[in-house]
Amino acid sequence: MAKHDADLSLLFHALADPTRRSILTRLAETPARVTDLAGPTGLRLPTVMRHLSVLEEAGLITTSKDGRIRTCAIVPEALNPVWTWLDEQRAIWEARLDRLDAFVMNVMKESEE
Repeated sequence: MAKHDADLSLLFHALADPTRRSILTRLAETPARVTDLAGPTGLRLPTVMRHLSVLEEAGLITTSKDGRIRTCAIVPEALNPVWTWLDEQRAIWEARLDRLDAFVMNVMKESEE
């Protein structure tokens, strides 16, 4: 049975959208104002705010407000559960491929005899 982790689901949901990934890429450089993040997307501010709220709910970004200016910053360690899950999946599939390789080599060896 698959392991269902609500936090992991939130993270993958947040990462599933190209606009949100683009915002994260931008924030990886330096924190930015919401208006600066909205500009390159071509989206209206309320739409960008919804994207930011999904990212914030997943814990991928934090926001702070100074007067009328809202600034966003990335939280890189929030991706740790994704890396852990991907590493587990990689290990499972590498083990399966190793067993398949051993089986094929064994069959080839037996057919040569």
